[in-house]
Amino acid sequence: MVDTATDEQTASATGAGSDGAAAASAIAAAAQTVRENVQRVVVGADDAVNLLLVALLNRGHVLLEDVPGTGKTTTARALAKSIGASFHRIQFTPDLMPSDVVGINFYSQKSGEFEYRPGPIVANIVLADEINRATPRTQSALLEAMEERTISVDGATKELPDPFVVLATQNPVELEGTFPLPEAQLDRFFVRMKLGYPTESDELAIVHRFEDASPLDDLEAVIDAPELSALGAQLSAIHVDEGVARYAVQICRATRRHEAFDLGASPRASLALFRAARGWAAIQDRDYVRPDDVKEMAHAVLAHRLVLNSNTRLRGRATDEVLDEVVAEVAVPIADAR
Repeated sequence: MVDTATDEQTASATGAGSDGAAAASAIAAAAQTVRENVQRVVVGADDAVNLLLVALLNRGHVLLEDVPGTGKTTTARALAKSIGASFHRIQFTPDLMPSDVVGINFYSQKSGEFEYRPGPIVANIVLADEINRATPRTQSALLEAMEERTISVDGATKELPDPFVVLATQNPVELEGTFPLPEAQLDRFFVRMKLGYPTESDELAIVHRFEDASPLDDLEAVIDAPELSALGAQLSAIHVDEGVARYAVQICRATRRHEAFDLGASPRASLALFRAARGWAAIQDRDYVRPDDVKEMAHAVLAHRLVLNSNTRLRGRATDEVLDEVVAEVAVPIADAR
């Protein structure tokens, strides 16, 4: 089935109000401003920047999975600078300890008391570079931070800044000396994305743009972190029809029944798909969500949470290919203009 309703009919059917329209307009304008600023540094990654903005608005963590040299770190730094957020980079290695991430309590001879020295996890945007190179013990230090947005040091719980988003990178090709992320940690990533190689014209533009100096050095903030948090809070004004919400849930439930998967999407994945579709609609300056928004977000939100069974892997099938089948099998709701 195909969504054949016009935009005007759909807006009427959803009952989207003036609050939603105002929220969508503000979010879309801010997203456009940030996107244009990031594009002063990053060339030809419009879809990737849009997906990062959706994750940031939802305070969702992002797994950047791509080969070295495609601009993962540069994109993260440009985004952090554009929103005036604090930024820390952690290079994950096998000898990295949890205390190297969350920080330590040390005895200060000056004050005669123990004082907390924050680790690099205490920032608005944290780039966990090559996360799969750290041991499971160190990887687990991120679990509480990613889910609870707190850290524990010597039994004391400390709040992390707001917003707090982890951008983790991993190389999907080089597996020697790596520790695969467990399903519990993968499920905590809001989306997984790839930047991919640029086109020939974009790659030529990169060469000219960076031939003398990096434009990242002169990049300035166009909004601030509190403003971004306030915009994220307005996402609740974006209307999601009951049929569209059910559509997102049905896609996730269908992955649990599909014979190709040993592990389907969790209820956390259903919620993430719902929120991602709402964020995607908002940055398109729409105050209502369409089924196409759910489809657009399905791969980024669900693919990394699904585990293929051995027979499917032996046949050489990929997760994205099977997920396409699942989405195609779920009936698309049609807006009913009232």
